[in-house]
Formats: sequence, C-alpha cells, structure tokens
Amino acid sequence: MSETVRIDKYMWAVRLFKTRTLAGEACRGGKVKVDGKAVKASKELKEGDIFTVQLSEITKTVQVKMAATNRVSAKLVEGLITDLTPVEMYERVEFLKEFKAERRQRGTGRPTKKERREIDTFKRDE
Repeated sequence: MSETVRIDKYMWAVRLFKTRTLAGEACRGGKVKVDGKAVKASKELKEGDIFTVQLSEITKTVQVKMAATNRVSAKLVEGLITDLTPVEMYERVEFLKEFKAERRQRGTGRPTKKERREIDTFKRDE
C-alpha cells in the first residue's frame, strides 16, 4: 500500500465503480469532487482526504482511511473508507424506488386504456 493513490484507481479499488474506466469517466464528467471542486482522474488522494461521488440517484461522501491500489473484497472495503453520506440520503433513495414502482392489487389484471392514461399523466406530473 502506498501513501497516495490516484482517485480513479482508489474508487475502483473500494468498489464505488465496477471498472477503472467508469471511474475515470465519472471524473471527466465532473461527478467526482474534492473540496467542492471537480477533479481529474489523476488527482492523488492520501489518508484523511474527503471526496464526493455522484452515483445515479445518490451523492456519496467518502473519507479515505487507507490508500489502496489493488481492488479489495467487499468485506475489506470498510477498512479503507469511512462513508460520511447522511442516512437521509439512503432513505430518500429507498423512498424513490418504492414510489416509482407501480403496484396493482392482485387479480385486477392489466390497466384499461383509461387507467393507463391516468397513470401516465400522474407520472409526468411528478
């Protein structure tokens, strides 16, 4: 383990992204910030640094506990990062997932044409 590590490599190593390429693309897209400023994939991180990553519906705030250049198992990730993301953010994501999912009573069948239009109108107004 080294003292500093590239941010794209670190995000891949701690499993924030599936591939290092995706981590680099997130940096180029301005989705990764250190001290509120977008950073390049080559930005060096050290212990104690805090960065934010925009992942689909959630913005994760992460503090570096220990630098890692090799990908680690999911069980070991907790030893490398401290997740500073507020619990409210996770609750909001769960709420949105449930809200977006349509639920119909069992046995009611498919919606009629009129019901389908009402559902579409409701979804557009969100």
